[in-house]
Amino acid sequence: MTNFLTAAFYKFVELPDFAALKAPLLACCEQNDVKGIILLATEGINSTIAGPADGVRAVLAHLRRDPRLADLQHKEAWSAKSPFYRMKVRLKREIVTLGVPGISPTLMAGTYVKPQDWNALIADPDVVLIDTRNDYEVGIGTFARAINPDIKSFAKLPEWIGNAPALQAVSGKKPRVAMFCTGGIRCEKSTAYLRAQGFDEVYHLEGGILKYLETVPEAQSLWQGQCFVFDERVSVGHGLKPGQHGLCRACRQPLDNADLASPLFEAGVSCPKCHATTRETQKNSARERQRQWELAKARGEPAPIGARLPQPKTS
Repeated sequence: MTNFLTAAFYKFVELPDFAALKAPLLACCEQNDVKGIILLATEGINSTIAGPADGVRAVLAHLRRDPRLADLQHKEAWSAKSPFYRMKVRLKREIVTLGVPGISPTLMAGTYVKPQDWNALIADPDVVLIDTRNDYEVGIGTFARAINPDIKSFAKLPEWIGNAPALQAVSGKKPRVAMFCTGGIRCEKSTAYLRAQGFDEVYHLEGGILKYLETVPEAQSLWQGQCFVFDERVSVGHGLKPGQHGLCRACRQPLDNADLASPLFEAGVSCPKCHATTRETQKNSARERQRQWELAKARGEPAPIGARLPQPKTS
């Protein structure tokens, strides 16, 4: 049964009173048995929440009662269990951290390209196609011929852009660029950054990979692999069907079947990607945390404080 509705949404909008929004929003989520995480900043809102359908829609209605969020768009997915264990509303400097002052997606973002028009754009060999996500996300899926910046965090993207050979001007003309990310939020900032750097023709996938996978039939798709998501589903494929990846709760990287079968994998403690980077004292601490988490789960209780759960830091 698919009883739990997951809603992912974001909006760049001026919210100078964002701190005052926290308490009533958290209360609304708790009253409606909705869990997940909501990030608030002066530049807007970024979130993934899940719960009973009526509860999730009540939270969305609460948000849209604010005139600044009246046109808030969201993406839906269904699952048999809740992808979150608790509800958090956090106040941030940025809803997605680029670390470059003065970049305003509301004023400077690139041209939106709808999913059904994306294939035609990226099939043009003169268009430089860039995956703006982190290396571990790119590692399980991306678009054909996309450039991987091989970055550990979105804040590293500006440095990569400054040095990328594919983005250098030829005969004084900068190339056409298409960018994509999970839900669209990182692309709004990255295309705004490129425009601030003098790039005139900059495009990004409206609604991100998730909207593409939801909209474009698999037979026509140029997507290869799975899309990492920042919740308990870990990855999704075409039609937003949950993928087969597990998650290492120590390093929060997605794990395929070979990783899960490795002798270096220990649930909640380590995986082949991080086993060599943690001390035995850290592993022992993780083992105790995992034991407490499993006990809480068996009792049907929320995960204990300190449990390393995936967070939708960006969408």
